Amino acid sequence: MTILALAMSSGQTAWAKSSAHPDKVLNLAFEAPDDGFDMVKTYNFYSGSVAEAIFEPLLRYDYLARPAILAPNTAESLPKVEQDGKVYTFKVKPGIYFSDDPAFQGKKRELVARDYIYSMQRIMDPKNHSPSFSFIEGKILGADQVIQQAKKTGKFNYDAPIAGLKALDKYTLQITLTRSDLNFPYILAYVAFAGTAREVIEHYGDRVGQHPVGTGAYQLHKYVPRSRIELTANPNYRGFVWNFKGDGSEWDQRIVKAMQGKQMPQIGKVKISIIEEEQSRWLALKSGQLDYDKLTASGAEQALENKQLKSEYKKKGILHYPNKEPEITYTIMNMRDPVIGGNSLEKVALRRAIALSYNQKEAIQQLYKG
Repeated sequence: MTILALAMSSGQTAWAKSSAHPDKVLNLAFEAPDDGFDMVKTYNFYSGSVAEAIFEPLLRYDYLARPAILAPNTAESLPKVEQDGKVYTFKVKPGIYFSDDPAFQGKKRELVARDYIYSMQRIMDPKNHSPSFSFIEGKILGADQVIQQAKKTGKFNYDAPIAGLKALDKYTLQITLTRSDLNFPYILAYVAFAGTAREVIEHYGDRVGQHPVGTGAYQLHKYVPRSRIELTANPNYRGFVWNFKGDGSEWDQRIVKAMQGKQMPQIGKVKISIIEEEQSRWLALKSGQLDYDKLTASGAEQALENKQLKSEYKKKGILHYPNKEPEITYTIMNMRDPVIGGNSLEKVALRRAIALSYNQKEAIQQLYKG
């Protein structure tokens, strides 16, 4: 499906001390609500979008690299790989601190290797029913025994040693797998595996999804579930210099030219509204209430003429970036339905006939406007 991203352009602002200007605000909209920000317990896309600004995995993706590659994030470098991808050793950068929170009782809390072990333990804990558990199920040496014990007792022992998860020292994390897996570092780049402070989880309990505390560039400032999310720049964040390379596309070239060498983050505050109706989001963008939005093919008819942004919107400083996103649509049939359900040969044939009768080309032309 073609997604049309539109953004309001803005001039550069100068500031004295912090790279994140407190008066520089980015206004966004989500087309569906989040599900809180405890990514151990949810797969929600919008929750993840916010969590990635708050929490930090050991590794991250270079978003402009083609094909995608991993880069160090809180780790000093890519991991040391031993035994053909069975053992991975990471060095966490010293001097990375969580944003301030009452859970820390007024003390500065540094990110350490144990925080990544704790995150994986939470994913393993049966009571959390983590949708991310399948990523590491059966992969961590010694984890199965601890998980089975938790199922028997009803309580996961976070102090029990796991052979495959070791903090060799304050900053050194060693992960040993049950078998070789060269794909494993890519798993660790997912935000559910970001460093988590145990004190925060124990302090907020079941409410931790509404009180995320991480080491990332932003921290949660205000939160009204299903309505509004507000982030502010984390004053404890160490920052970085923007230095990514594009693939030569026009969009990448613009980004690189605008951002190369700048200290990050630049934005002091991010305001996110939940606006499910596309027409409402488009009106908010036109009136300047939003700085960015994406329009599907049907909504783009209002903004484009011959696949180009209409001049009236160009005059307002709106920029248009066409972008194709891959999409898979699953059509599910009710196997208990008296007409199409059942496993007899005639019912199987009926369902196949229904599937074959769907005109995909017409759907692309009519629903997705070509």
